[in-house]
Amino acid sequence: MKNINYGIIGTGYFGAHLGRILSKLEGAKVVSIYDPENTKNISEELGCEVSENIQELCAREDIDAIIVASPNGAHREAVLEAAKNKKHVFCEKPIALSYKDCSEMIDATKKNGVIFMAGHVMNFMNGVRKIKQLINDGVIGEVLHCHSMRNGWEKEQKEISWKKIKELSGGHLYHHIHELDFIQFIMGVPEKVTMVGGNIAHQGEKFGDEDDALFITLEFPNKRFATLQYGSAFRWPDHSVKIQGTKGAILLDLQDVGVTLKIDDKEEKFLLHRTKEEDDDRTRIYKGLEMDGAIMYGKPDRIPPLWLHGIMEMEMEFLHNALQGAEIDKEFIPLLDGTAARDSILTADALTKSLQEDRKVKLSELL
Repeated sequence: MKNINYGIIGTGYFGAHLGRILSKLEGAKVVSIYDPENTKNISEELGCEVSENIQELCAREDIDAIIVASPNGAHREAVLEAAKNKKHVFCEKPIALSYKDCSEMIDATKKNGVIFMAGHVMNFMNGVRKIKQLINDGVIGEVLHCHSMRNGWEKEQKEISWKKIKELSGGHLYHHIHELDFIQFIMGVPEKVTMVGGNIAHQGEKFGDEDDALFITLEFPNKRFATLQYGSAFRWPDHSVKIQGTKGAILLDLQDVGVTLKIDDKEEKFLLHRTKEEDDDRTRIYKGLEMDGAIMYGKPDRIPPLWLHGIMEMEMEFLHNALQGAEIDKEFIPLLDGTAARDSILTADALTKSLQEDRKVKLSELL
């Protein structure tokens, strides 16, 4: 099997653990890392070198692929530098904070003939793949509408994470783009969108500047719809996606973790992750019995919980196999050239425009 050498840009909570996972894969080696703050401990742990800057890392002849796990607003520079040096790229979601930047990044990677994989890790949940199979097989008929909720309550923080600064993260809509991306995988790209909301409960120095309550409507061809909620101004937390079809429905529950297929009065249950242990681990954290602020705020000294490690491991195995020349399932091809990720950002940009201009926006306006 072909050996693949990796460089990592951004070794915080996610980047560091992606490096740990890669270092344990057969035929994979982390050669060098770059991060302005978090390199000493992780370089010693991985037994790798430290580069002085992005340019030096990407120019190394002994590196085949670059992992980009820096703050969202810094992805564009890193991906373009990697592409210029003909390195394959894995970029954490969201790949960029505008459709224009996404397109520039996709054009650069295509021009240089390299893979550009988006880190939409939700695709590697076993339950999500089961849902896609059920829908593709027509089990619930035609999908009529979806409803997604990803919300909770944000407490005051001693330190403000970059994830809470809109310029760096894009805010809830961009940083938590998973559910929007998932719905578009099922229903396609909407024709018109609306978003209302704003920052209604979290002003002041103990919070960031992101909007804390967003209410979204997506309109698809043939009178199909989706609604989504995002934010941190919700005292009653929810995290789920409900998919309603002409023959049945599916509940993807990311809080009381699991997948439920409902046909008439009959229900069938499936795991969301690889094992019941992983599902129970996620449920425990979401129930607040074991608070894990590292996930929310990206603390680099913490190890991800069992359920998150599992899907990150599957994601890195898929990337590594793809770089070694493995055959790719058809459904994952858009994940390897950035196009599916760009479609999600196009919708997010249209939603942002809707909120700013207080009107319904056609996606065609942005193309």
